[in-house]
Amino acid sequence: MAKPKVTRPKAAGNASKTLRSKNTGTKSKTASGSALSQTKAPKKVTSKRAASAASKVLRDGRTSKKSKSAAGSALSQRPSKNKKK
Repeated sequence: MAKPKVTRPKAAGNASKTLRSKNTGTKSKTASGSALSQTKAPKKVTSKRAASAASKVLRDGRTSKKSKSAAGSALSQRPSKNKKK
Protein backbone atom coordinates (compact mmCIF):
# COMPACT_ATOMS: atom_id res chain seq x y z
CA MET A 1 0.00 0.00 0.00
CA ALA A 2 1.30 3.44 -0.92
CA LYS A 3 2.19 5.95 1.74
CA PRO A 4 -0.51 8.65 2.11
CA LYS A 5 0.55 11.98 0.66
CA VAL A 6 0.04 15.46 2.06
CA THR A 7 0.96 18.86 0.71
CA ARG A 8 4.40 19.95 1.93
CA PRO A 9 4.81 23.39 3.56
CA LYS A 10 6.57 24.98 0.55
CA ALA A 11 3.84 23.85 -1.87
CA ALA A 12 1.18 24.98 0.63
CA GLY A 13 2.79 28.43 0.78
CA ASN A 14 2.82 28.61 -3.01
CA ALA A 15 -0.84 27.54 -3.11
CA SER A 16 -1.73 30.24 -0.61
CA LYS A 17 0.04 32.93 -2.65
CA THR A 18 -1.67 31.69 -5.80
CA LEU A 19 -5.10 31.88 -4.18
CA ARG A 20 -4.47 35.44 -2.94
CA SER A 21 -3.23 36.72 -6.31
CA LYS A 22 -5.65 38.82 -8.36
CA ASN A 23 -3.93 37.85 -11.63
CA THR A 24 -4.35 34.10 -11.27
CA GLY A 25 -6.79 32.11 -13.42
CA THR A 26 -9.54 29.85 -12.14
CA LYS A 27 -7.77 26.61 -13.07
CA SER A 28 -4.72 27.62 -11.03
CA LYS A 29 -6.93 28.57 -8.11
CA THR A 30 -8.86 25.29 -8.29
CA ALA A 31 -5.64 23.26 -8.18
CA SER A 32 -4.19 25.45 -5.44
CA GLY A 33 -7.31 25.14 -3.32
CA SER A 34 -7.17 21.37 -3.59
CA ALA A 35 -3.49 21.28 -2.63
CA LEU A 36 -4.02 23.63 0.30
CA SER A 37 -6.95 21.63 1.64
CA GLN A 38 -4.73 18.54 1.80
CA THR A 39 -1.96 20.10 3.87
CA LYS A 40 -2.58 18.01 6.99
CA ALA A 41 -5.17 15.57 5.68
CA PRO A 42 -3.56 12.33 4.43
CA LYS A 43 -6.93 10.71 3.76
CA LYS A 44 -8.12 13.42 1.36
CA VAL A 45 -7.56 12.98 -2.36
CA THR A 46 -7.71 15.38 -5.28
CA SER A 47 -11.04 15.37 -7.12
CA LYS A 48 -11.31 14.60 -10.82
CA ARG A 49 -12.15 18.24 -11.57
CA ALA A 50 -9.18 19.59 -9.59
CA ALA A 51 -6.83 17.03 -11.15
CA SER A 52 -7.96 18.07 -14.63
CA ALA A 53 -7.39 21.73 -13.77
CA ALA A 54 -3.96 20.92 -12.31
CA SER A 55 -2.99 19.04 -15.47
CA LYS A 56 -3.94 22.02 -17.63
CA VAL A 57 -2.02 24.40 -15.36
CA LEU A 58 1.12 22.28 -15.65
CA ARG A 59 0.89 22.21 -19.47
CA ASP A 60 0.27 25.96 -19.83
CA GLY A 61 3.45 27.89 -20.58
CA ARG A 62 2.12 31.13 -19.11
CA THR A 63 1.66 29.76 -15.61
CA SER A 64 3.94 30.87 -12.76
CA LYS A 65 6.26 28.52 -10.88
CA LYS A 66 4.20 28.97 -7.72
CA SER A 67 1.01 27.90 -9.46
CA LYS A 68 2.77 24.93 -11.03
CA SER A 69 4.15 23.87 -7.66
CA ALA A 70 0.67 23.84 -6.13
CA ALA A 71 -0.80 22.10 -9.19
CA GLY A 72 1.89 19.42 -9.08
CA SER A 73 1.18 18.78 -5.42
CA ALA A 74 -2.56 18.47 -6.07
CA LEU A 75 -2.01 16.16 -9.03
CA SER A 76 0.36 13.89 -7.10
CA GLN A 77 -2.39 13.30 -4.54
CA ARG A 78 -4.83 11.92 -7.09
CA PRO A 79 -5.14 8.12 -6.91
CA SER A 80 -3.59 6.25 -9.81
CA LYS A 81 -5.82 4.97 -12.59
CA ASN A 82 -3.72 1.80 -12.78
CA LYS A 83 -5.10 -0.57 -10.20
CA LYS A 84 -2.91 -3.54 -9.47
CA LYS A 85 -4.65 -6.86 -9.00
